[in-house]
Order: sequence, then C-alpha cells, then structure tokens
Amino acid sequence: MKLDKLSWKKVKLGDVVTKREEVDRANAKNEFDLFIKVDHLDAESLHVKRWASQEAHEIPPTFYKIFRKGQVLFPTRNPHLKRASLAHFDGICGEKTLTIEANSEIILPEFLPFLFHCDAFYAHTTSSIVGSTNPHVRWRDVAKFEFLLPSINVQRELSELLWCGDETIESSVRTKSDLSSLLNAEVESEIHGVDIAGKTINQVLSELSKSINVIKLKELGSVFKGRGIPKAEVLREGIPCVRYGELYTKHHRIIRDFDSYISEESAEKAVQLKKNDVLFAGSGETITEIGKSACFIHDDKAYSGSDILIFRPHDMDGVYLGYLMNSQLVRQQLNKFGTGATVMHIYAADVEKLQVPDLGKDKQIAIGQRLETITKEIFLMDEKIAKAKELQKVIINQVF
Repeated sequence: MKLDKLSWKKVKLGDVVTKREEVDRANAKNEFDLFIKVDHLDAESLHVKRWASQEAHEIPPTFYKIFRKGQVLFPTRNPHLKRASLAHFDGICGEKTLTIEANSEIILPEFLPFLFHCDAFYAHTTSSIVGSTNPHVRWRDVAKFEFLLPSINVQRELSELLWCGDETIESSVRTKSDLSSLLNAEVESEIHGVDIAGKTINQVLSELSKSINVIKLKELGSVFKGRGIPKAEVLREGIPCVRYGELYTKHHRIIRDFDSYISEESAEKAVQLKKNDVLFAGSGETITEIGKSACFIHDDKAYSGSDILIFRPHDMDGVYLGYLMNSQLVRQQLNKFGTGATVMHIYAADVEKLQVPDLGKDKQIAIGQRLETITKEIFLMDEKIAKAKELQKVIINQVF
C-alpha cells in the first residue's frame, strides 16, 4: 500500500489528544466494580479481554483513577512490553496508567488507537524510559511523539481499513478459541465419554469401569526417570532433546519439533527416547501443573533430561497417548497424587497407578486421527492469525 503523505501535517501527540486525570481516591472503588491491571492488557492488542471484579479480587491501594469507555489506556511502566488498549467500559486503573482521549476535531477517536501500536511509537517511548528500579516513561515525553496526520476524511478511510483488518484477526481468534473448546470436549468424549462435571475422579473411574475395562498404566508399559541435560549443556543445534520446562512452555500433548539440542557427549549422560514414549513433568509450582505431559512420536534420535518421568508403552499409539495423558481423566488422577509444600512432585509409582481405558490399538489410532483433524484446524487458524497480524502491522507502520 502506497500513501501520498505530501498534504499530511506533522503534529505532536500532546497537541491532538487530552490526558484525562479523573481521580477519586475516596469514592472510585465505590462507584465502579471493575478494574484493570497492566497484566490484564495483551501486548500489541487494542482489546481489553481480561479485567477483575472487586467482588472476587481485592483492588490495589493505588487504584483510584477512573477510565472511561473509548479512552486509550497506556501503562507508563515498562513501555517496551507494548501494551496499549481501547477501553470498552468504564472502570478503575492504576495511577501510572495514562487515560487518553482524542481531540475529535483534529484526530478521529477510531483512528487514534492504532498509533499506539506502531513501531515508531514503541521506539520513542522505550528510548524515553527513565528509572532503573521502576522503568517508566513520563507523559511529557510521550506527548512529544511526532507523526504525520492526514485529513479527517483520509483518517476515516484508513480507520475503516484498519478496523476491518482488526476484525479479521479477532474473528480468527474467536474461531480458534471455539476449535480449542471443541477439541477439549472431544478428547474427553472420545477417550472415556463420562460426564465428569461435579464428580470426584474416583466416581468418574467407577462409572467408567461399568462400561469398559479400566487398567493401570503399569500393565501397559514401564515408567522410569530421565536424567542429565543441565542448562549449561544445551546448544542451538545438535541432537534434539526435551527439557523439563519445555513440557510447560513448548510441547502440548505431542512433541512435534524441538527447541533444544545437545552434543554427543551430553547425550551419553541422558536417556534416549523411543517412539511413543510419554514424557511427564515430575514437578510443578501448583497441584494443577504437575504431570503435564507430551508424547514423542518420532523415529529420530532424541533425548530426555532430568525431572522428567517417562512412560514407555509395550504397544500403544503415540498420538492417542498424547491426548489420553492430558485428558481430565488422567490429569485429575495426577492432581490427587501430587505431594509437596512449595513445589509439587509426582513419582514413577504415581504414574504407574494411573487408571486408563483398555482400548485396542486400532481404536487408539482411530481416536488419535479424529482428534488430530481438529488440532490441524487449530494450527491452520494460528497461521491465518499470524499472517493477518503481520499485514496489520505493515499497514499501521505505513500509516504512522
């Protein structure tokens, strides 16, 4: 897209917007229930998708600034995190969050928000950071940001284009969310078919055992610990490996690719994986985290690090195992086995006690294939979202 900017006027942000300071230390929390923390705002998104209610959460003592629907919320602390959103309701925010309104005679309210997500604005605010303990940017410095501003008519045309692109992204995000919910529901339906709502895991297992044979995992394979691969030995290339933390951050249900590698020397101290091995995280910070797992479905040589428990099946389908071990049927059993005060742990003996449906391999394969069909749709949606965001970013940077 080529834009003729010859007639556009150079302006400073502070000359075309108003920084509102609607502060009510005594009554703000009594007038408004909802409040927004910085952590509620997503990077490079104009949409506020999370907030808190005073009915369920205690409001921080420095939250007495009132924001209004249609204002841009820009946290001045850590501007490099690229958080700036458009409020769609009235509420309360922290004192260090700027609440900004457009001077509609100069800049359209629907045009203004996109400015806060252009690279030039990011560069300006990050270069203006002051403070080492609490890095932040001052309003007087934010207000100095200069940009070329088109006429109101051109702003209106560009706003329509930008919001159309934004809706494409948001529509795809909603579709992905729906697909993810569908996948989660299908995992439970395909693997055990028991309505688990309001039931203890023992009640679920009891009900399941009436319709199908339920078997302990130790009868289906062996469980043992991984070893080796300290952080200092991880490389950017070499022999693929899976480290404990990556079961939380990288691998979900199935290990599809690798982020970490080791040398031949390090591999000799680690455990080599076999196709269809399931890797469980041996510890976690909360009871719901422990036992997060993913299945290794490759024939390639790869290794497992320490603080990982490995289930090596006698003869089971790896794709099915990836979904089975992350189903609520298994996760809730693992939650029950977790022990520890600060850090929760599970052990090989716990994994061996897991009870699962005794299904033939052909049925396992069929279930895995059906669930993978939905997963592939999610991956396609991820690609669509990424491309739409990339295009939107290009347009925003050309405009501002």
